[in-house]
Amino acid sequence: MTAQAARRNDDERDPGRSASASQLLSIGQVLARLAKEFPELSNSKLRFLEEQGLVSPSRTKSGYRKFSPQDVERLRLILSMQRDHYLPLKVIRGHLADIDAGRAPALPGAPSNGQLSTIIPAGRRYRREDVLRESGASAALLSDAISASIIAPADNYGEDAITVLRSLVALKKCGIEPRHLRGYRATAEREVSMIESALLPIARRKDAASRARAAELSGEIAGQLDVIRASLVRSALGRLTS
Repeated sequence: MTAQAARRNDDERDPGRSASASQLLSIGQVLARLAKEFPELSNSKLRFLEEQGLVSPSRTKSGYRKFSPQDVERLRLILSMQRDHYLPLKVIRGHLADIDAGRAPALPGAPSNGQLSTIIPAGRRYRREDVLRESGASAALLSDAISASIIAPADNYGEDAITVLRSLVALKKCGIEPRHLRGYRATAEREVSMIESALLPIARRKDAASRARAAELSGEIAGQLDVIRASLVRSALGRLTS
Protein backbone atom coordinates (compact mmCIF):
# COMPACT_ATOMS: atom_id res chain seq x y z
CA MET A 1 0.00 0.00 0.00
CA THR A 2 1.36 3.41 -0.96
CA ALA A 3 1.63 6.27 1.52
CA GLN A 4 -1.07 8.09 -0.43
CA ALA A 5 -3.43 5.10 -0.18
CA ALA A 6 -2.69 4.75 3.53
CA ARG A 7 -3.54 8.39 4.10
CA ARG A 8 -6.73 7.91 2.09
CA ASN A 9 -7.77 5.02 4.34
CA ASP A 10 -7.10 7.24 7.37
CA ASP A 11 -9.29 9.93 5.80
CA GLU A 12 -12.11 7.44 5.28
CA ARG A 13 -11.91 6.42 8.94
CA ASP A 14 -11.81 10.08 9.99
CA PRO A 15 -14.13 12.08 7.69
CA GLY A 16 -13.00 15.31 9.33
CA ARG A 17 -9.59 14.92 7.69
CA SER A 18 -10.85 14.29 4.15
CA ALA A 19 -11.98 16.75 1.49
CA SER A 20 -15.60 17.84 1.78
CA ALA A 21 -18.10 16.24 -0.58
CA SER A 22 -18.42 19.51 -2.49
CA GLN A 23 -14.69 19.43 -3.27
CA LEU A 24 -14.68 15.92 -4.72
CA LEU A 25 -14.74 15.64 -8.51
CA SER A 26 -15.95 12.93 -10.84
CA ILE A 27 -13.62 11.59 -13.52
CA GLY A 28 -15.44 13.73 -16.09
CA GLN A 29 -14.94 16.87 -14.03
CA VAL A 30 -11.24 16.07 -13.63
CA LEU A 31 -10.91 15.69 -17.39
CA ALA A 32 -12.66 19.03 -17.93
CA ARG A 33 -10.41 20.74 -15.39
CA LEU A 34 -7.18 19.40 -16.93
CA ALA A 35 -8.21 19.45 -20.60
CA LYS A 36 -6.66 22.84 -21.37
CA GLU A 37 -3.23 21.84 -20.04
CA PHE A 38 -3.35 18.23 -21.24
CA PRO A 39 -5.69 18.03 -24.26
CA GLU A 40 -4.81 14.37 -24.96
CA LEU A 41 -5.80 13.23 -21.48
CA SER A 42 -8.55 10.65 -21.60
CA ASN A 43 -10.76 8.60 -19.33
CA SER A 44 -8.64 5.55 -20.11
CA LYS A 45 -5.38 7.34 -19.29
CA LEU A 46 -6.70 8.33 -15.87
CA ARG A 47 -7.73 4.74 -15.18
CA PHE A 48 -4.32 3.53 -16.36
CA LEU A 49 -2.55 5.87 -13.92
CA GLU A 50 -4.77 4.55 -11.15
CA GLU A 51 -3.98 0.94 -12.14
CA GLN A 52 -0.29 1.80 -11.95
CA GLY A 53 -0.75 3.03 -8.38
CA LEU A 54 0.20 6.63 -9.14
CA VAL A 55 -3.07 8.11 -7.96
CA SER A 56 -5.71 6.59 -5.68
CA PRO A 57 -9.09 8.32 -5.91
CA SER A 58 -11.72 7.43 -3.36
CA ARG A 59 -14.81 5.47 -4.34
CA THR A 60 -18.46 6.00 -3.64
CA LYS A 61 -20.59 3.12 -2.39
CA SER A 62 -21.65 2.67 -6.01
CA GLY A 63 -18.04 2.33 -7.10
CA TYR A 64 -17.65 5.71 -8.82
CA ARG A 65 -14.25 7.39 -8.60
CA LYS A 66 -14.06 10.67 -6.71
CA PHE A 67 -10.97 12.87 -6.93
CA SER A 68 -9.93 15.33 -4.23
CA PRO A 69 -8.13 18.62 -4.99
CA GLN A 70 -4.93 16.86 -3.87
CA ASP A 71 -5.57 14.06 -6.39
CA VAL A 72 -5.97 16.63 -9.17
CA GLU A 73 -2.68 18.34 -8.26
CA ARG A 74 -0.98 14.95 -8.14
CA LEU A 75 -2.30 14.14 -11.60
CA ARG A 76 -1.13 17.52 -12.86
CA LEU A 77 2.35 16.77 -11.52
CA ILE A 78 2.44 13.27 -13.06
CA LEU A 79 1.26 14.45 -16.47
CA SER A 80 3.67 17.37 -16.42
CA MET A 81 6.62 15.11 -15.61
CA GLN A 82 5.66 12.88 -18.55
CA ARG A 83 5.07 15.70 -21.01
CA ASP A 84 7.78 18.18 -20.07
CA HIS A 85 10.55 15.89 -18.85
CA TYR A 86 9.83 12.56 -20.64
CA LEU A 87 10.18 10.64 -17.39
CA PRO A 88 9.12 6.96 -17.34
CA LEU A 89 6.47 5.85 -14.88
CA LYS A 90 8.90 3.97 -12.65
CA VAL A 91 10.90 7.18 -12.12
CA ILE A 92 7.73 9.18 -11.50
CA ARG A 93 6.55 6.52 -9.04
CA GLY A 94 9.79 6.80 -7.07
CA HIS A 95 9.56 10.59 -7.05
CA LEU A 96 6.00 10.46 -5.75
CA ALA A 97 7.00 7.95 -3.07
CA ASP A 98 9.58 10.45 -1.79
CA ILE A 99 6.93 13.18 -1.70
CA ASP A 100 4.49 10.86 0.11
CA ALA A 101 7.21 10.13 2.67
CA GLY A 102 7.45 13.83 3.48
CA ARG A 103 10.65 14.49 1.57
CA ALA A 104 11.20 17.29 -0.96
CA PRO A 105 13.03 15.50 -3.79
CA ALA A 106 14.61 17.31 -6.72
CA LEU A 107 13.26 16.57 -10.16
CA PRO A 108 14.91 13.34 -11.42
CA GLY A 109 17.63 14.18 -13.92
CA ALA A 110 17.59 17.91 -13.13
CA PRO A 111 20.92 19.79 -13.26
CA SER A 112 22.89 19.83 -10.01
CA ASN A 113 23.58 23.59 -10.26
CA GLY A 114 20.31 24.44 -8.54
CA GLN A 115 18.60 25.93 -11.60
CA LEU A 116 15.79 23.39 -11.36
CA SER A 117 16.49 21.82 -7.97
CA THR A 118 12.80 21.69 -7.20
CA ILE A 119 9.79 21.37 -9.44
CA ILE A 120 8.09 24.58 -10.45
CA PRO A 121 4.31 24.12 -10.12
CA ALA A 122 3.31 21.71 -12.86
CA GLY A 123 1.82 23.12 -16.03
CA ARG A 124 3.04 26.66 -15.40
CA ARG A 125 3.33 28.79 -18.51
CA TYR A 126 5.42 31.93 -18.94
CA ARG A 127 4.91 35.06 -21.00
CA ARG A 128 7.74 36.20 -23.26
CA GLU A 129 8.94 38.85 -20.81
CA ASP A 130 8.87 36.34 -17.95
CA VAL A 131 10.93 33.85 -19.94
CA LEU A 132 13.55 36.51 -20.68
CA ARG A 133 13.68 37.60 -17.05
CA GLU A 134 13.92 34.05 -15.64
CA SER A 135 16.55 32.91 -18.14
CA GLY A 136 18.62 36.09 -18.29
CA ALA A 137 18.41 36.00 -22.09
CA SER A 138 17.97 38.97 -24.37
CA ALA A 139 15.03 39.33 -26.73
CA ALA A 140 17.49 38.97 -29.62
CA LEU A 141 18.76 35.65 -28.28
CA LEU A 142 15.22 34.28 -27.99
CA SER A 143 14.51 35.41 -31.57
CA ASP A 144 17.72 33.74 -32.77
CA ALA A 145 16.75 30.53 -30.95
CA ILE A 146 13.36 30.57 -32.66
CA SER A 147 14.96 31.24 -36.06
CA ALA A 148 17.32 28.30 -35.52
CA SER A 149 14.32 26.05 -34.64
CA ILE A 150 15.72 25.40 -31.18
CA ILE A 151 12.65 26.91 -29.49
CA ALA A 152 9.22 26.85 -31.10
CA PRO A 153 7.47 30.24 -31.42
CA ALA A 154 4.60 30.64 -28.96
CA ASP A 155 2.58 33.18 -27.02
CA ASN A 156 3.41 31.39 -23.78
CA TYR A 157 6.34 29.11 -22.98
CA GLY A 158 6.96 26.17 -20.67
CA GLU A 159 9.82 25.48 -18.30
CA ASP A 160 11.91 23.82 -21.02
CA ALA A 161 12.20 27.13 -22.88
CA ILE A 162 13.73 28.74 -19.80
CA THR A 163 16.19 25.87 -19.34
CA VAL A 164 17.23 26.00 -23.01
CA LEU A 165 17.64 29.77 -22.95
CA ARG A 166 19.84 29.56 -19.85
CA SER A 167 22.08 27.14 -21.72
CA LEU A 168 22.13 29.41 -24.76
CA VAL A 169 23.15 32.35 -22.58
CA ALA A 170 26.08 30.31 -21.23
CA LEU A 171 27.05 29.08 -24.72
CA LYS A 172 26.93 32.59 -26.15
CA LYS A 173 29.62 33.61 -23.67
CA CYS A 174 31.83 30.95 -25.29
CA GLY A 175 31.06 32.20 -28.78
CA ILE A 176 28.46 29.56 -29.65
CA GLU A 177 25.34 31.12 -31.18
CA PRO A 178 21.93 29.54 -31.84
CA ARG A 179 22.72 29.52 -35.59
CA HIS A 180 25.57 27.11 -34.84
CA LEU A 181 23.04 24.66 -33.41
CA ARG A 182 20.68 24.41 -36.37
CA GLY A 183 21.75 20.81 -36.93
CA TYR A 184 20.41 19.83 -33.52
CA ARG A 185 16.83 20.09 -34.77
CA ALA A 186 17.54 17.65 -37.61
CA THR A 187 19.28 15.30 -35.16
CA ALA A 188 16.30 15.45 -32.79
CA GLU A 189 13.88 14.71 -35.63
CA ARG A 190 15.97 11.69 -36.67
CA GLU A 191 15.86 10.40 -33.11
CA VAL A 192 12.09 10.86 -32.98
CA SER A 193 11.74 8.89 -36.24
CA MET A 194 13.88 6.13 -34.76
CA ILE A 195 11.75 6.03 -31.61
CA GLU A 196 8.54 5.97 -33.68
CA SER A 197 9.88 2.99 -35.66
CA ALA A 198 10.79 1.15 -32.47
CA LEU A 199 7.30 1.73 -31.03
CA LEU A 200 5.41 0.91 -34.21
CA PRO A 201 4.26 -2.57 -33.06
CA ILE A 202 2.72 -1.03 -29.92
CA ALA A 203 1.47 2.14 -31.61
CA ARG A 204 -0.56 0.05 -34.07
CA ARG A 205 -2.74 -1.15 -31.22
CA LYS A 206 -5.63 1.18 -30.56
CA ASP A 207 -6.37 0.40 -26.90
CA ALA A 208 -5.61 2.97 -24.20
CA ALA A 209 -3.17 0.73 -22.32
CA SER A 210 -1.02 0.36 -25.45
CA ARG A 211 -1.03 4.11 -26.07
CA ALA A 212 0.00 4.72 -22.47
CA ARG A 213 2.73 2.08 -22.74
CA ALA A 214 4.00 3.67 -25.95
CA ALA A 215 4.16 7.06 -24.22
CA GLU A 216 6.12 5.55 -21.32
CA LEU A 217 8.53 3.67 -23.60
CA SER A 218 9.17 6.75 -25.73
CA GLY A 219 10.40 8.57 -22.64
CA GLU A 220 12.59 5.65 -21.63
CA ILE A 221 14.14 5.35 -25.10
CA ALA A 222 14.76 9.10 -25.25
CA GLY A 223 16.49 8.89 -21.88
CA GLN A 224 18.77 6.08 -23.05
CA LEU A 225 19.65 8.01 -26.20
CA ASP A 226 20.58 10.98 -24.00
CA VAL A 227 22.97 8.73 -22.05
CA ILE A 228 24.67 7.54 -25.24
CA ARG A 229 24.89 11.05 -26.70
CA ALA A 230 26.45 12.40 -23.50
CA SER A 231 28.95 9.54 -23.44
CA LEU A 232 29.99 10.18 -27.04
CA VAL A 233 30.51 13.88 -26.33
CA ARG A 234 32.57 13.13 -23.22
CA SER A 235 34.67 10.64 -25.17
CA ALA A 236 35.31 13.16 -27.95
CA LEU A 237 36.23 15.83 -25.42
CA GLY A 238 38.64 13.42 -23.81
CA ARG A 239 40.48 13.03 -27.10
CA LEU A 240 40.67 16.81 -27.48
CA THR A 241 42.29 17.29 -24.09
CA SER A 242 44.57 14.23 -24.09
